[in-house]
Amino acid sequence: MTQSVLERLLQVSRGMEIWWDSSPLVFNSFVRRMLEPALEPDREELAEQLTRILVLGDPVKSLVRGCTTNPPLALTAVKDDPPQWNAWVDGLIESQPGLSDSDYAWLTYKEVLRRGAEIMLPIWEASAGRFGYISGQLDPRLLTEVEPMVAMAEELRAISPNVMIKVPASTQGVDVVRTLTGMGIPTNVTTCFTLPQIWAVANAAKEGLALAEAKRVDMSKWRAVITMMIGRLTEHPILDEQAARRGISLSRTDKHWFGIYVFRKAFRLLTDNGMPSKMLACSMRVGPIVAGQHRFWDVEKIAGDIVYTMPPYVLEPLFTRCRDLEFREEIFSDDVPEDVLYKLSKIPYVLQSWDPNGMDIDQFNGHPATVSTAQAFASAFDGLEAYVGKRRVLVKQRSRRYRSRALAAQT
Repeated sequence: MTQSVLERLLQVSRGMEIWWDSSPLVFNSFVRRMLEPALEPDREELAEQLTRILVLGDPVKSLVRGCTTNPPLALTAVKDDPPQWNAWVDGLIESQPGLSDSDYAWLTYKEVLRRGAEIMLPIWEASAGRFGYISGQLDPRLLTEVEPMVAMAEELRAISPNVMIKVPASTQGVDVVRTLTGMGIPTNVTTCFTLPQIWAVANAAKEGLALAEAKRVDMSKWRAVITMMIGRLTEHPILDEQAARRGISLSRTDKHWFGIYVFRKAFRLLTDNGMPSKMLACSMRVGPIVAGQHRFWDVEKIAGDIVYTMPPYVLEPLFTRCRDLEFREEIFSDDVPEDVLYKLSKIPYVLQSWDPNGMDIDQFNGHPATVSTAQAFASAFDGLEAYVGKRRVLVKQRSRRYRSRALAAQT
């Protein structure tokens, strides 16, 4: 058995975790897509390595320790198996007539989450609640509404004990993290890009933990992670716009260093202050090419006691272009070139991101990456509503045809 690139990565730190960034329901489809272009004998070895990532027949043997989902990924899961989901949604509409498209979409989202949680539950049980969580995201259209978010979190949490609530790093989301932690509900903070956001939600989790302990809430199966969306920070158009206005040109390599630097600072800030939350890296982008070799700095240069959540678009280059990479602990490294830091330090968007005091909490909702990402997530919920809306029309038409045939038979 040949070690995969992920297995070599995991050797860097005993505390490192790799999570699957999509619904477990689509994992087999991902494996099939990866294997289709592969040639023998590489195909057999690749198949063996990929199926070790998530062992659906015995999840406890999986490399992954958790799973993250979001509205776009839930919609992808539905579209991955139209016959099954069409039948399920049609049955839902027939059994609960009169609901709105929003209601049907929310119930469908919960069902995608429930099925994924069921797959991951053996990992949660075997680890006494340490691993095996699946993140269920709150409706991003409510990111400014504290009470509705808390109520929705309780609803999602009731699905399964291994559901972790994905809370936005919005101004109001900070309060939600504190409240949910005080109730013993695990959290994964999302739409999070900057040190001010990370520091605020880390403190909220710490404060919530103190509240829970004062109320003697059972916290034995609680944990918190903070997701930094690296690529969504470094690829936002405003970065280039502000740089250009100052006569600065940023290369793709410069932008990799930007994301790496912010993530490392966040990790050290939480570690040095003994915060209970763990840093989670997502939205990682492949590159750069160094001396003719494909690298994956967004993975390599933050390797350490962290969580990576990896979607197909990260795993594909890791297992093809970057499969020979070797890893070492680099989360504590200080190798960002001085000239890159100097250029970056002239850009307001960057300063907001890497200074813990770069934004006040009431500025979080207006951060460009927060705005664009929340809009993308909300659009996915709109897409799910559009899907169930089409099914509702079809069910109604089918019902009319059935009644017409029944009436004709009677006459």
